[in-house]
Amino acid sequence: MKAVHKRNLTVLALIIFLAILAIEHRSNAEPKAVAVLQQQAEPETGAYAGKKAPAFTLQEGDQRYEVGGAREKAVMLNFWASWCDPCQQEAPELNKMAMKYSDVLDIYGINVTSQDYKPNAERFVKKYMLAFPVMYDLKGQIFDKYNGAVFPTNVLIDKNGVISEIILGVLSAEELEKKIIALTGS
Repeated sequence: MKAVHKRNLTVLALIIFLAILAIEHRSNAEPKAVAVLQQQAEPETGAYAGKKAPAFTLQEGDQRYEVGGAREKAVMLNFWASWCDPCQQEAPELNKMAMKYSDVLDIYGINVTSQDYKPNAERFVKKYMLAFPVMYDLKGQIFDKYNGAVFPTNVLIDKNGVISEIILGVLSAEELEKKIIALTGS
C-alpha cells in the first residue's frame, strides 16, 4: 500500500514539475507577431447606434432626398403619423430646431403613409408649417429598414453616415436640443 502511495506522489510531483516547466518555457518564448489595424474598420450597416445608417432615396416632387454615407451635415430622420399626439406636440419644436441648426443639420420628416392617410398627413404639414423637407414612405419600407415600432421615432445620423442615436417617442425640447448639439458639435 505504501508503494502505491509513494508511486502516486512521485507521479503527482512529476506532473507538477512538467507543468511548471511548460509555463516557464512559454513565458520565455519570443512574442508572436500580432496584426496591427492601420485604419478603423467600417461599421456594419443596420438600424442601431454605432452602425452605418441604412441607405435610401425618396423622391418628393422634383426633389430627391438621399440618406446613407458621408455628407456635409448631420441628419435627423423624424418618422411620424398625422394621428400621433406626440408627433403633433413635437412638430413646432422640430421646426425651431430645423431653423436654428440649418447650417449643421438636415431634418427630414418622413410620414409613414402605410400607417396613415396621405390627405391627413398633407393637412398636418400645412397646419404645422413644417420648415423641413417632408417625404411620404408610402409602403413603410424606410420605417421597416430602421426597425420602426413607435411614433415618433427620431434617428440621429452623424456626418459620416453612422447612427448616433435612435429616439423612440417624444423628448422635451431641451433634451432634443442637447442631443442635436452633441451630434453636431454646435
